[in-house]
Amino acid sequence: MPVYRTLGEKYGVKYSEDEILMRYRQAYAQPWGRSRLRYVDDGRPFWQHIVSSSTGCSNLEYFEELYHYYTTEKAWQLIDPDAKYVFEALRRAGVRTAVVSNFDTRLRPLLQALNCDHWFDAVAVSAEVAAEKPNPTIFLKACELLDVKPEEAVHIGDDRRNDLWGARDAGCDAWLWGSDVHSFKEVAERIGVSVGMGNSM
Repeated sequence: MPVYRTLGEKYGVKYSEDEILMRYRQAYAQPWGRSRLRYVDDGRPFWQHIVSSSTGCSNLEYFEELYHYYTTEKAWQLIDPDAKYVFEALRRAGVRTAVVSNFDTRLRPLLQALNCDHWFDAVAVSAEVAAEKPNPTIFLKACELLDVKPEEAVHIGDDRRNDLWGARDAGCDAWLWGSDVHSFKEVAERIGVSVGMGNSM
């Protein structure tokens, strides 16, 4: 949590990065008492709780600076450098794709900031669907948006409970990132789509 620490220094945050990370994980793992959903609308109340619990700082200016930082492309990176080529190949092959995410309403502008919003045919974000993974509702909403039956869909995610179990409870196939698949190219190959790279396309 280096950003929590570096931005927080001027607001009096004293905890080390390791302490902030430990406190963040503890706070995030606790039930969110105000709502059955953590992410409602822009998620501010939930994130204010997480930031103050993680850092011991409840300064509103600090929170707003940190909250805004995570709406920018500086805060995020794409994990697979070949993703662009894979999603282009999937689109050419007629494969429809969606983002299914436990997040707040910042997700759509964030995808635009990362210049990858056009890769997807639909976005099912928990703050809009009013259901969070592993609730099958969010996966079924993604299938509805894509106009596919759950048994025709495969969900790829990095969390065994939220992604694998949730998608399978909805009737979708599911693959665990880092175990079943390790790259978007591997995903494409598993569903029979050939991917060219760079100028070879």
